[in-house]
Amino acid sequence: MVLPEGRIRGEASIVQEDPLKCAKSAKLLALARKIAAESPEFQKVRGPGAGNKATSRFMQILREDALKAFGTNYSEAKICGDTSMAADFYFDDEQTIVEVALGLPNPLSEFEKDILKAIVAREYNHKVVSRLFFISRSGAIKKCFQPGRAALIKWAHDKHGLIIEIHELGGEPRRRHRRSRKRIG
Repeated sequence: MVLPEGRIRGEASIVQEDPLKCAKSAKLLALARKIAAESPEFQKVRGPGAGNKATSRFMQILREDALKAFGTNYSEAKICGDTSMAADFYFDDEQTIVEVALGLPNPLSEFEKDILKAIVAREYNHKVVSRLFFISRSGAIKKCFQPGRAALIKWAHDKHGLIIEIHELGGEPRRRHRRSRKRIG
């Protein structure tokens, strides 16, 4: 799903690419949605240790399924020359970086780092990148409508020609239980 009405707060235009040109990223999204749907506790908030293990397992299954589907390993692609920066997936024929950012609906995520990584790859001619394709949990699109992220998406497009798409896996957004603050005095 591309951001509703193709806009973020009426400013940044997010263009849906031709589905035939973007067959691999769409297929990867379908694989990720299938894995998430088959896990009854996918949306469960687990906490740091258990959550990291669940995310690692999800990524392992997605990489295995993608390898079977495509016949080529597109995962953990080194996209910035000799640096250690890697994309979750990179499809050179689509000029697309795919980042599986399950924490995107959270206040703190790797959203900005993933955008910067795509711009570095693009600007320093390490890889041809025209699109950054996020796959995330439900609530990611809403989060990206917030002013800070919307401004960053617009800047990446206007200054660097990078198209950013946010796609959700489906299901109900997770409910976080916030601790109440203790009042002083």
